[in-house]
Amino acid sequence: MIKTVLVSGGAGFIGSHVTVELSQAGYEVVVADNMSNCDDTNYKGVCAILGKEPPFINMDFCDSSAVAKLFADYKIDAVIHFAAFKAVGESVAEPLKYYRNNLLSFLNVLEAARQSGAAVLFSSSATVYGEPEELPVTEASPRLPATSPYGNTKQICEDFLRDCCSAYGLRGTALRYFNPIGAHPSALIGELPRGVPNNLVPYITQTAAGKRERLSIFGNDYPTPDGTCLRDYIDITDLAKAHVCAVRRMLDGKMESGYEVFNIGTGRPVSVLELVNAFEKVNGIRLNYCFAPRRAGDVTAVWADPSLANEKLGWKAVRSVEETLAAAWAWEKRISLHEE
Repeated sequence: MIKTVLVSGGAGFIGSHVTVELSQAGYEVVVADNMSNCDDTNYKGVCAILGKEPPFINMDFCDSSAVAKLFADYKIDAVIHFAAFKAVGESVAEPLKYYRNNLLSFLNVLEAARQSGAAVLFSSSATVYGEPEELPVTEASPRLPATSPYGNTKQICEDFLRDCCSAYGLRGTALRYFNPIGAHPSALIGELPRGVPNNLVPYITQTAAGKRERLSIFGNDYPTPDGTCLRDYIDITDLAKAHVCAVRRMLDGKMESGYEVFNIGTGRPVSVLELVNAFEKVNGIRLNYCFAPRRAGDVTAVWADPSLANEKLGWKAVRSVEETLAAAWAWEKRISLHEE
């Protein structure tokens, strides 16, 4: 029997890539999104890559009756939950907006999963580790107090899932992403921020395309080799493949406990300046960038120990930073041409 996977927030950056990988791995995928943070560009790209149109439902996961109807209309074997607000700065300014949306939407998904028996994969984040005392971080590293309401919603939703797995016998997995970057090798789907990008790579590509005058690198006085922050940048396609492995593990009964957590990263720290220089080199472009004061809430360094995911999920990041940055620029050029 072909299994059906619901991808909430499936029209967004990560959700669209996961939809492609799940479909190509033989799963039926149902995409649901309220389109509050994206347009239909990535969904159309998914359809072009797959040569078919996965079912798409425009809905809000904060509406419990709509969630219940979705689970009634489709036999959902597993749900991957991406539907959430995600701007750190905005969450500090508007915490109630973030707590209401990010927590209520996931509670509704958990209730539907409890009724249906669907497995649940939660899209978590390395932000749960805060400013770690030891590097690289493992799944056993302490979760430190969140530096933003956004980060706090990730911790709280992990706790929701853990407790529901314990109480109701749900199968649940939290994947803690490090820094997803890049675009699909086809250049048909990628990161498409609304307004000024919050993430580094879209700001790099938009600066290269002339949409932004200058890239600001926040802080060059950190205690790191070149003074800029160290991060674990993971290719978006590699990241998406980890979801396929995690869903398969849940649906095939391979879990060792009802609730599991995995770091999804490369294990290789790369500085912000190294990433900027690599983009310039691989794409033959000079970027207009400058150093700016440190940004509040940025940790000095964080990268993953991905060995648990490597061993238990049978997954490993394989794409190089150079391949990823070439794909990001190919996507930006396609989008920029489309806008002209």
